[in-house]
Amino acid sequence: MHIGTILIVINIVFLLAFCVILVYLVFLLIKALKKYIKSEPVRKEKAERARSLGEVLKRHRTECKMTQEFVAETLGVSRQAVSKWESGVSQS
Repeated sequence: MHIGTILIVINIVFLLAFCVILVYLVFLLIKALKKYIKSEPVRKEKAERARSLGEVLKRHRTECKMTQEFVAETLGVSRQAVSKWESGVSQS
């Protein structure tokens, strides 16, 4: 065999290998997307159940009969900051 023929065969083998890898990556992508799409109801349910930090803070504060002013003084922030956290106006 000529060297030119051998190089052509090697190029074809590498091209086929590249194509196989590409097809496999597309297969994995499709599989991942199907799994993600099927998980949508679970994600929605988790989002509905999830409470914000402000909701949790307000619930615990009221259960413990604490005022926003007491929580603010304890944390070293203003009462308005606690109010914003609880209402969801501020996420910091």
